[in-house]
Amino acid sequence: MNIDKERKVLVTGGAGFLGSHLCEKLIDNGYKVYCLDNLYTGSLENIEHLMNSSDFKFINQSVIDPINIEVDQIYNLACPASPVHYQINPIETTKTNFFGAINCLELAKKSRIKLLHASTSEVYGDPEIHPQKESYVGHVNPIGPRACYDEGKRVAETLCFDFKRLFNTDVRVARIFNTYGPRMQQNDGRVVSNFIIQALKNEPITVYGDGTQTRSFCYVDDLISGFLLLMESQSDYTSPVNLGNPSEFSVMELAEKIISIIGSKSKISLMSLPVDDPRQRKPDISLAKNNLHWSPEINVDDGLKKTISYFERKLLED
Repeated sequence: MNIDKERKVLVTGGAGFLGSHLCEKLIDNGYKVYCLDNLYTGSLENIEHLMNSSDFKFINQSVIDPINIEVDQIYNLACPASPVHYQINPIETTKTNFFGAINCLELAKKSRIKLLHASTSEVYGDPEIHPQKESYVGHVNPIGPRACYDEGKRVAETLCFDFKRLFNTDVRVARIFNTYGPRMQQNDGRVVSNFIIQALKNEPITVYGDGTQTRSFCYVDDLISGFLLLMESQSDYTSPVNLGNPSEFSVMELAEKIISIIGSKSKISLMSLPVDDPRQRKPDISLAKNNLHWSPEINVDDGLKKTISYFERKLLED
């Protein structure tokens, strides 16, 4: 990958789970990074190891507010991504998606620079096709409790490609499938972190529904490499690009795997399935393979072991 060592990069949501890993990787690759985050779900702890770097600057600001920074690239990752967090204030979540995209796109347009927008597999809703291709337009409930996030991300994609059509803004949209790894929050309600914390404490593993619903889990390092390749690609993108691991597991299989790796005494406890919870989720990554020569390299067992080690350390600190 050819990288201009002098590039300055803005990462919105840079103190979050994914954003902090991206900031770290960009600095390792020689970029100067501006990390913009209002710390709603992000954490200074995630970026404290970067604070003393002359190539890193933290800006405590919401992406909803206008952004005026001279940079050469933008990664827009700002938005709470777990139902626990984005449903606390659904109107603010929708505003973050809409105004955040507008502000990043206006900056990209004005500066004539590339923008990579982090979208989500949630735009597919509860999918009626399997696996999900980028051409699938989705099956989303626009008035349900998850709509602030699902529809917020969908309208952000609309804005990205309208800016491309009207102003020739160079946009790349990554549709992220379930990603996990160190720096996930303990209380974010996501299935991997939930199961690991419960198993480490020998508490009941709360499986929603009957556990037959499936997910595809991508380790954070693989996702970040996909981000960088998508940003640096010379292709002209007229559609989003799926980034995720197509290895598919049922939620029950994941729970049993985590119990086994940890050697936990936890038992499975079945709970009611949340409204609009997807039954299947698996990416078709043909576009990423063909255009970016990207595919995940870290298998779920190795990724879970790294993540479990992280949470073991966090629980000891607490």
